[in-house]
Amino acid sequence: MALSREQVAMRVAQELQDGYYVNLGIGIPTLVANYVPAGIEVMLQSENGLLGMGPYPTEDEIDADMINAGKETVTAIKGAAIFSSAESFAMIRGGHVDLTVLGAFEVDQNGNIASWMIPGKLVKGMGGAMDLVAGAQNIVVTMTHADKYGNSKLLTDCTLPLTGVGCVKKIVTDLAVLEVRNGAFHLLERAPGISVEEIQQKTAGKLVIEGDIPEMVFN
Repeated sequence: MALSREQVAMRVAQELQDGYYVNLGIGIPTLVANYVPAGIEVMLQSENGLLGMGPYPTEDEIDADMINAGKETVTAIKGAAIFSSAESFAMIRGGHVDLTVLGAFEVDQNGNIASWMIPGKLVKGMGGAMDLVAGAQNIVVTMTHADKYGNSKLLTDCTLPLTGVGCVKKIVTDLAVLEVRNGAFHLLERAPGISVEEIQQKTAGKLVIEGDIPEMVFN
């Protein structure tokens, strides 16, 4: 069975390492803040000007002025800092973000990402995505493996306008975890109950399968 949005976020959270500075994009990536593994400390950065973002607030914690880049209310951890978006983008462009987690419309086997525009449809725009894919040390993409019509979103070549070129290192979908290298998607893990065959059928780009592929483990 395909993973829920929350389960995808839980799996992405396993990519966090102690001491990381991490930017979470809009959508599923923002949920990662709720699943930071115990025993590690990370600083979550929001491009609108918050360093030290915490999990979503309870009703008693809601502060309408404390928001992330997606205009959602958030909390701030002890030691957090608030500053202008100009300073925030200076951090991003200066290469001070260790990991960026982004959603995407498409990713291709060369690590190109399309995440900001679908011709003919109203999409909010680029936001900080182009700066993030250019400035972060590591890019993890999270998205559904296929669109609502069953068409693969993991392609040989992206068909939509690109956000970044050759920048995606790893992808976590509702079906699998894949690494992008040497012009191919390398299958690392599969969602519980999902077969390798189903992942093959829903991956349009070159897929490399080596040995037995383990199921994801959720701590």
